[in-house]
Amino acid sequence: MEKKCRIALFGECMIELRGQMFGTMQQTFGGDTLNTAVYLARLTAGTNISVAYSTQLGTDAFSEAMVKAWELEGIDTSMVRRVEGKMPGLYTIQVDDKGERTFFYWRDMSAAKDFFLHEDSILEDHIPELDVLYFSGISLAMLPDSGREMLFSIVEKLRARGSKVFYDNNYRPRVWRGDPNTTKWYDKAFANCDLALITLEDNAALYGLSEEAALEHAFNLPCEEVVVKRGADSTVVRVKGKEPITVPTFRVEKVVDTTGAGDSFAGGYLAARLSGQEPDVAARYGNKLASIVVQYPGAIIPKEVMPVFFFG
Repeated sequence: MEKKCRIALFGECMIELRGQMFGTMQQTFGGDTLNTAVYLARLTAGTNISVAYSTQLGTDAFSEAMVKAWELEGIDTSMVRRVEGKMPGLYTIQVDDKGERTFFYWRDMSAAKDFFLHEDSILEDHIPELDVLYFSGISLAMLPDSGREMLFSIVEKLRARGSKVFYDNNYRPRVWRGDPNTTKWYDKAFANCDLALITLEDNAALYGLSEEAALEHAFNLPCEEVVVKRGADSTVVRVKGKEPITVPTFRVEKVVDTTGAGDSFAGGYLAARLSGQEPDVAARYGNKLASIVVQYPGAIIPKEVMPVFFFG
């Protein structure tokens, strides 16, 4: 029997308001690692890959609705801590006529940022059964320094037992709020992961580099595998010891909303890699899924328009 692969994605899911400012707004939820978890769970349903999400929520109606929705997607919620008196954070999205979006956050009271402020860590308790941990720059940004140190302690323990760590560089200056140690935390994440998913413009902005220099920086990272997302331009994958490969994206006639494009790419890429596919195939899957996602509003598209991938 083929061994079961168990992956946990760690981060924050927030209440999302989308629509006209001071007008009609649609209420839903989203978060970078949660979006990736949804797509990964959809693509690997019925396979040997088990997808779990780890975060902290309240016991309010919004938190309850989130957990139920994730479970309907086939996501294991046993690593979600529920705390009385806490609530999810909130953000709004404004989308321009080219599909580009601007985020505004209200997260000071978010339950997720206090995930590690407990004697027991749900995530640490599950180390013996985890094959992969996935987190992002936003996952780091939401935590206080003590929480970041605890997360890296878990990362070290996982890697010591042979588990893999995947990191997405998602960089949001508004979330880091000018923290002078931001690059230090990113450097630590890059030094302690096996796979890095990098949005090139984020890397350039974070380190104050040109895109050409940011690409060179990505190629020189110590991790085994680096995937560089460049928007509509070809994706570049560098596996240590091999020449980088470029994988074309798919042409889209009209971009409706770029929210979740990178998150969905990650879901497609990880689904393929965890199923044993080569990096170039995985990048094509990721690019294909992202090309569909940007044609719909919101980060998570309806199940009925999901592409069908075969990982055999």
